[in-house]
Amino acid sequence: MPTDTDERPFVELASAAPAAAAATPSASAPTPFPTPATPGFSRAVRCNCNAPSSFPADGGGGGAHQAAYPDNAISTTKYTPASFVPKSLFEQFRRAANCFFLVVACVSFSPLAPYRAVSVLLPLVVVVSAAMAKEAVEDWRRKQQDIEVNNRKVEVYDGAQSFHETEWKKLRVGDTVKVKKDEFFPADLLFLSSSSDDGICYVETMNLDGETNLKRKQALEVTMGLNDDHFFHSFKAFIQCEDPNEKLYSFLGTLYYNEQQYPLTPQQILLRDSKLRNTSYIYGIVIFTGHDTKVMQNAMEPPSKRSSVERRMDKIIYLLFVILFAIATFGSIVFGMKTKHEISPGNYAWYLRPDQANLFFDPNRPSLAAICHFLTSLMLYVCLVPISLYISIEVVKVLQSTFINQDQNMYCAESDKPARARTSNLNEELGQVHTILSDKTGTLTCNSMEFLKCSIAGVAYGNRPTEVETSYGEIVETTGNYGDNDAVEFKRLVKGFNFTDGRLMNGRWAKECSSDAIEMFFRVLAVCHTAIPVADRNAAGMPYEAESPDEGALVTAAREFGFEFYHRTQTTLSVHEFDPVYGGKVDRTYKLLNILEFSSARKRMSVIVRTEDGRLFLFCKGADSVIFERLSKDNGKACLTKTKCHIDEYSESGLRTLALAYRELTEEQYALWNQEYTAAKNSVHTDHDAAVEKVSEDIEKDLVLLGATAVEDRLQNGVPECIHKLAQAGIKIWILTGDKLETAVNIGYACNLLRKEMEEIFITLDNSSTNASEGSSEGNKMSPYEEIDRKLRDAGRKIFPKGTSTSFALIIDGNALAHALTGSLKNSFLDLAVKCASVLCCRISPKQKALVTRLVKIRTSKTTLAIGDGANDVGMLQEADIGVGISGAEGMQAVMASDFAIAQFRFLERLLLVHGHWCYRRIAAMICYFFFKNITFGFTLFWFEAHAMFSAQPAYNDWFISFYNVAFTSLPVIALGVFDKDVSSRVCLEVPSLHQDGVNNVFFSWSRILSWMLNGMCCSIIIYFGSLNAVLVQAIRQDGRVAGFDILGVTMYTCVVWTVNCQLALYISYFTWIQHFVIWGSILIWYTFLIIYGLIPPAISTTAYHVFLEACASSPLYWLSTLMIVVTALIPFFVYKISRSLYYPRYHDQVQRTNSKNW
Repeated sequence: MPTDTDERPFVELASAAPAAAAATPSASAPTPFPTPATPGFSRAVRCNCNAPSSFPADGGGGGAHQAAYPDNAISTTKYTPASFVPKSLFEQFRRAANCFFLVVACVSFSPLAPYRAVSVLLPLVVVVSAAMAKEAVEDWRRKQQDIEVNNRKVEVYDGAQSFHETEWKKLRVGDTVKVKKDEFFPADLLFLSSSSDDGICYVETMNLDGETNLKRKQALEVTMGLNDDHFFHSFKAFIQCEDPNEKLYSFLGTLYYNEQQYPLTPQQILLRDSKLRNTSYIYGIVIFTGHDTKVMQNAMEPPSKRSSVERRMDKIIYLLFVILFAIATFGSIVFGMKTKHEISPGNYAWYLRPDQANLFFDPNRPSLAAICHFLTSLMLYVCLVPISLYISIEVVKVLQSTFINQDQNMYCAESDKPARARTSNLNEELGQVHTILSDKTGTLTCNSMEFLKCSIAGVAYGNRPTEVETSYGEIVETTGNYGDNDAVEFKRLVKGFNFTDGRLMNGRWAKECSSDAIEMFFRVLAVCHTAIPVADRNAAGMPYEAESPDEGALVTAAREFGFEFYHRTQTTLSVHEFDPVYGGKVDRTYKLLNILEFSSARKRMSVIVRTEDGRLFLFCKGADSVIFERLSKDNGKACLTKTKCHIDEYSESGLRTLALAYRELTEEQYALWNQEYTAAKNSVHTDHDAAVEKVSEDIEKDLVLLGATAVEDRLQNGVPECIHKLAQAGIKIWILTGDKLETAVNIGYACNLLRKEMEEIFITLDNSSTNASEGSSEGNKMSPYEEIDRKLRDAGRKIFPKGTSTSFALIIDGNALAHALTGSLKNSFLDLAVKCASVLCCRISPKQKALVTRLVKIRTSKTTLAIGDGANDVGMLQEADIGVGISGAEGMQAVMASDFAIAQFRFLERLLLVHGHWCYRRIAAMICYFFFKNITFGFTLFWFEAHAMFSAQPAYNDWFISFYNVAFTSLPVIALGVFDKDVSSRVCLEVPSLHQDGVNNVFFSWSRILSWMLNGMCCSIIIYFGSLNAVLVQAIRQDGRVAGFDILGVTMYTCVVWTVNCQLALYISYFTWIQHFVIWGSILIWYTFLIIYGLIPPAISTTAYHVFLEACASSPLYWLSTLMIVVTALIPFFVYKISRSLYYPRYHDQVQRTNSKNW
């Protein structure tokens, strides 16, 4: 166990640990500790040591400030035992309906209440308790997960030459830990050393960013020798680094060790919740703990999304409140006027003794009596507001989500991944999607790259046709006469390599006239990367773990061409190279001096290596637009021109291209540059990245062009058919991609987004200068903003007169889009885009994807769906109304940020056209029916009150009212929301235009909602006046006595229960035994309750005591009147439904009737 000695690691307070300054990694003397002026870099960590000698004198403090940093325990729960009740109650009573019922329940304890308080309070308690129980169960599960994580074991150094196991939660900043293979890192660690002599380890970051590829981490050379337990007895170090932040891919800090300082980069940081792979063990120092770790800094609630149906439902609730207050106000005014006149001459109601009336009926104070009556009326008509609506909808949506998850037609056998509804809040929104915004790579395509073609020294190689060329029904001939024999001879089933050309295979490239350039081209492919070779005896060749499928395909291609990369250390790369001089392979090792990493801003990566004969080279690969502007002026124009032409051809064939180049450096050039680069890397300030980028650009120039690669990302199965079906459904489809315009356009044709009958509109700045000169008499060039404005106006004049007779496709690139999203051009751009059937945005950044999504969502006020598979799509997914993640080759980060997850794009067709249609129609019908049944029930009370001169006497027993929404009508409406189908799934797919019912909100329009409410009022009138005239004027009891209001109430209530349940039976399109069971079972429950409740002593059952057994059950009048009133109440809806279907059928009625037998 650890002891409280001075050797126990401790940390320094931020105030005593100023931020780090720039330093070289190997200074001859200690450098002064950073000054306090640098903000954001105040983290100070000591491991088995005091502060460095140069640290300010007041910085000491030993372990006195240990508590300045949090411990390593985490909590992801929403509540604590102390806060659960108040916080959960607050969440529940944020809903207006629950808050209203709470006020009514409180007032029910006063003499104003028309019911007993318990009958009003119980339904509220049941509903709120159920919701709180759901919250408690979900939070308890999170708590259990936290306990499991916090109690995981890890080995920590105890300061006495040994490591012992302890729980994660007991770790502190400054501890030295030992993590073994396949274990998770317990905190953010500084990587000191590993079981590998070269200080390398491999990390899986699936839990952080969803990436499945292994990441390679490198320890500092000065600490990689600390690879055994006994070394740490004498190890002392001090670390100064950045404060806790959420940036997963950046880290700045300085290690003070042996009186020298060394810069720290993300390569030395092991993040919590990532896993150690392919390495026996590592040692590390705890830098960030608990909620300071980067994974916890990134832990945040996803944006709250609510469907348009739910937002409209809130408005209906408010409308019911208005109706409730209106009828309560009307009744109170009438009651006040009636009370005032009760004592006047000629209207003296002597039997009510108005001269001795209490406060609530005092004719001398009619205004006060009216106010009291108003409060009583609010409680009396409380059943107008459906208290169980919210929880019923939650139950239905969860069950709907289960059906989505269990749909075998959306299960991908290849990846063993089913569809997943990650939230149930947006099920019905799927049926209202107006616009889809889709990524391309990995979403429409497989993101499984294959090396297909290349251009080297101006010569094109590769014979195999692309998928785009095949889809056009044509094969493009390549340079040279190399027929099928070569293709068959060199065809190999190699993942990532689909190249056939006899000129380059099996060493034949050495006979080409540009063999030197070809050799250097292959060498760049084999050396310029960050891939990791993986030993696999079952593989045909050396397999690789690469950070992207593109990189993996290029390294695989180098291997197939005879340049097999097989080993990597921290400072070297080893390659089996085909040497034309020896006629076979030789082993060559390159000393890796620097890696200038790829980023979305740089669009390139470079490595600087030293060969075995001492020559220095910079190898570079990247986007052609970036490489070409960094070429030396001595590059041959003919080679450059041909390479550009080949790149254009590859792009038009739908291939992804990269340009390759190199530069030979002198020792003086490299030494001078490396000094500047080291200083920039060691700098610790907010402009660190900009400083490194500036120095990197100084060396990445005067490049010699070698050629270009072309890899193919094939379309996923079923993508063209899916897009065609979605287009038939009237859904607008936008593709947002970072690919070149030519590549994106041809992929658009291959996947049916663009069709030959479409008229294309291009908005681009690539040829803006030419167009501007043509458009101006003086030949003056327009500004980019003016040019885009002109093009948008020209396109608008072109498209608007033609209306919808011609289909248009809008294609815009990233540069033009950057201007189109600013100022007044936003409106012009969107007005143009919404008139087009398809929109294609090329060379677009992740930020622009999110901006476009937000613009479409806000400006169209329609439901938008974004779909993507990578981390660069997260902003777009969270910005859209619905985010759908593809669980593809780029990991699970998009899935983790999505609302729904599917394995392939083609499943989107069924998700929207089948489940979307069903869920939307079911939820819409369920809500409308909820309001119908409450209007029906509530207005029978109102008519009774009006007949009784608003005396606040309830027509029903208080428990009848309490159980109406909870017991007698709840299950049928849930069954409606879960099981009803207007058409089968086959019809939904065969008739995709049914989707427009949701887009146009046919089933939940205000006219439909109000018609259901009107139907409820009509039913209430028929039920009340039918019961009144059928029961009260007849002798209903066996002894000849007429009915009282107790029998009238039971009769009306029976008619209400029968009517609302039979109304549902008339509406349902698809009956199962479940519907029959819950509809007729709910009616049976009412009779069962009436019998049992009537047997309870009258002190509890009051007006229901023996009323059914003694009066109603034995009276034929009761049963006959119930039958006649229910039938009469159902006739208006039945006649409306039949007439509408026969004489004024809507589109979905026609489809339903046509396919009624095809289930």
